[in-house]
Amino acid sequence: MRIQKKIYALVFTTLLSLVLAACASEPNENASDSNDKGAEAQGGDLIITTPSDAVSLDPAASNDTPSSDVQRNIFETLVTQDENMENQPLLAEEWEQIDDTTWEFKLRHDVTFHDGSPFNAEVVKANIDRTLDAEVGSPRAIMYNMISEVEVIDEYTVHFKTEYPFAALPAHLAHPGGVMISKNQIEEDYAAMENGEEAGFVISANPQGTGPFKYDEWQPGQQVRLVKNDDYWGEPALLDSVTFKVVTEDLTRVAELETGDSHVANALSPSDVAQIESSDHLSVQSQDSLAVSYLGFNMEKEPFDDKRVRQAIAKAINKENILSGIYDNVGIPAHTPIAPSVFGYSEDVSDHEYDVKEAKDLLAEAGYENGFSTTIWTNDDRQRIDTATNIQAQLKEIGINAEVRTVEWGAMLEQTANGEHDMFVFGWTTVTGDADNGLYPLFHSDNLGESGNRTFTVDSELDELLDQARQEGDPDERLELYRQTQKLLAEITPMVYIHHQQYLLGVDDRVKGLTQSPTQLLNLKDVSIEQ
Repeated sequence: MRIQKKIYALVFTTLLSLVLAACASEPNENASDSNDKGAEAQGGDLIITTPSDAVSLDPAASNDTPSSDVQRNIFETLVTQDENMENQPLLAEEWEQIDDTTWEFKLRHDVTFHDGSPFNAEVVKANIDRTLDAEVGSPRAIMYNMISEVEVIDEYTVHFKTEYPFAALPAHLAHPGGVMISKNQIEEDYAAMENGEEAGFVISANPQGTGPFKYDEWQPGQQVRLVKNDDYWGEPALLDSVTFKVVTEDLTRVAELETGDSHVANALSPSDVAQIESSDHLSVQSQDSLAVSYLGFNMEKEPFDDKRVRQAIAKAINKENILSGIYDNVGIPAHTPIAPSVFGYSEDVSDHEYDVKEAKDLLAEAGYENGFSTTIWTNDDRQRIDTATNIQAQLKEIGINAEVRTVEWGAMLEQTANGEHDMFVFGWTTVTGDADNGLYPLFHSDNLGESGNRTFTVDSELDELLDQARQEGDPDERLELYRQTQKLLAEITPMVYIHHQQYLLGVDDRVKGLTQSPTQLLNLKDVSIEQ
């Protein structure tokens, strides 16, 4: 099994819930069936087809959606977020900020891990300490690097000490990187590291959490199977098991859904919506997202170290063409890295307007009047491949010959983290609903490579704005700092922001209770299959 070693957010809940409520899709009837109906149909194996395999089942060793979708059903966080991205208790019963840099969390008393070990304050400390351990090299450490100490007060009370005031700590602890792993397994993993294994070797091979499902098996490149946790501390899951089946081709995922070989196609391409809607036993579920798709530049490589080249490419790309031609107008054009429903989004940003003549002039000014040859990297996802191909055709108009290079998902993560790419088509989800998570990982110079900054953006003014914004307690001041940040990013142009997508699922009508969060992750505990 392949292990990848390395791979505040102040959520203003009232504002964010109003925005999300205004933007949310109409609820699908699959998601609104009562628990009573689901209770009549308990059991069964829910089969979800997904285009990419998990990178690792160790939450500290991955930072991708396919891995997180599996992990969130095995592990749990102290805090969770509802459909409006409002913080709710999970493994922590309550919390409060007791001074500017100290948070107190009271933990649940009745929780055990799948391996039978207890959940308590020592476990919380062990998990955060591990995520921040440089030897573990977690790409999710950036979510918690403001924490200077986790202090055990008693068996079920912990204090989080932060280096500076950080009002968004609860939202960060709801991030998939904040899940709790058995302390016994953490110790076993460290012992394996001393014997030469990579960090996460033990955990990814047999992950032990507190969630409603337990790990059963992982056949790399094929599927991950979870089974019901009969000893779950809360209301147990309705399903017997869940299988995440890797099916890379969109059309094959649709075909398996039609034949009943699977129950959920995640994700569904917009071009396949009509086919699903024409079926008498399938439905489409949609969810507005907190995500952005983009074309990124490797700013460490020529000619992308010249902002005139980056700006020229930005002006040469017609986003409306991509949105209509590839996404069937599902979603909206992006003008900043963060979606309108994310706190910190600014309308006061001048994006690069589509203008081929200006693009050619900028290229000539940079010394590339005759263009140049380069590559566009993308993973093996149909929409991303189509997006890269569309951009390839548009760039030919300004003399840039770009070869589209398709790379397997795990390799894509590793190689772009290492800076091997030229340009790349990628995406990011602002998981906390706050601009800090949508900007700090992607553009701060502390996070080059695997931690999120795959454009290798290094700018001292940008760093200063991002640092000030995450430490500022006044919401209006933070909004102003993020407005300045987005305006500066428009000038630097490390990316061409393409669109904010809408998540689409193809779902068998027998599946009841399925919902998807604005962060794309599936909620499976209350799902049932009608027999």
